[in-house]
Amino acid sequence: MADHPFYSGAACNPVAYKNIRFLESRHGRSLRILSEYLQPLEHFRQARVHDTVVFWGSARITEDGPMGRYYREARELARLVTAWSEGLENTKKRFVVTTGGGPGIMEAANRGACDAGGKTMGLNIGLPFEQAPNRYITPELCFEFHYFFMRKFWFAYLAKGLVVFPGGFGTLDELAELLTLTQTRKLEKKMVILLYGSSFWKEIINFEALVRYGMISPEDLNLFEYADDPQTAFDKLRSGLTAHYLGGEEPEQEQETPAIAKSRV
Repeated sequence: MADHPFYSGAACNPVAYKNIRFLESRHGRSLRILSEYLQPLEHFRQARVHDTVVFWGSARITEDGPMGRYYREARELARLVTAWSEGLENTKKRFVVTTGGGPGIMEAANRGACDAGGKTMGLNIGLPFEQAPNRYITPELCFEFHYFFMRKFWFAYLAKGLVVFPGGFGTLDELAELLTLTQTRKLEKKMVILLYGSSFWKEIINFEALVRYGMISPEDLNLFEYADDPQTAFDKLRSGLTAHYLGGEEPEQEQETPAIAKSRV
């Protein structure tokens, strides 16, 4: 019996939800996945976080490095967004600046939100390198995920706006997934998507070629816009978010926090 993987060594095994060996085993995977949904959800409710503006971009960009302008401009844009959202007249935390929680562009955006005195969220992922929570995240809104897909779920289902700064594989993966969800209308909401740094993005991804080869439709190019400075990006975000979400009474399903998107099919 002592060799059984879930045997605790006591006269009787603890109740299942207290049996760490079971929870950390492959048999407990479904419970671990569910916990990465329920635990953040309860924190969002307690903090009255209604929805978010997500910032994505490279963990490798530093403030004083060769692409440092993007760090500084992400910080300023996050400050502008947060100062505006903090001035909205309601008791909910609207359009909370949210990042992947790590260094680089993520740190810059969380830092900018702190500059404006607002709450800011970090959805961190456990990785062997590069990724550790930055010090600008609001402590009660700092989350650690094991599963990439659960982290992506919370990015997608709370976001009303998305700003994508230059980045590598991770940024490209996240951008492609959100564009796919928006294109296929699996998210039944309006999403303001900005690609920040038009020269970078037009070199990295030839969207027009995708249209020319028939891989996407011409109207799919309307799913996103470009921006090259913080004020222009902020103006586009504010205009879109105001038109889509601040112009009238909220749908019944979004009157409680958080406003989780639902699929149309």
